[in-house]
Amino acid sequence: MNKDIEVYNDKQSSEEREICIKLSQEISRHLPEAENKIWHGHPVWFLDGNPIVGYSKLKNGIQLLFWSGQSFDEVTLQKEGSFKAAQFRYTSMEQINTIDLQRWLEKSRQIQWDYKNIVKRRGILERLK
Repeated sequence: MNKDIEVYNDKQSSEEREICIKLSQEISRHLPEAENKIWHGHPVWFLDGNPIVGYSKLKNGIQLLFWSGQSFDEVTLQKEGSFKAAQFRYTSMEQINTIDLQRWLEKSRQIQWDYKNIVKRRGILERLK
């Protein structure tokens, strides 16, 4: 894993650090081919340059964000923003369901919208997969 992500995780409070570490381990385990780095200040994983999944510290916990998550047909993921992103927010380790997380990560590989070229397309998203 990228050292900058380790630094990001280490900056969190103890419960949030545990959540971040667990999320980064699970994401890296289930998306081993994904590039990972700090992007816009937060850990993000990319497939072929396209952002797939990431997490960030919010005021009330850790937000796990799937850029194409609204297309996953998952009731536990909440709509985020005006494009196709969906999120889950964690406030404790007990909320991490690794079975759900594995399923979401597999869907993130199979279902992708082209965020990499959204600026070039003037805010228009096209489905990649």
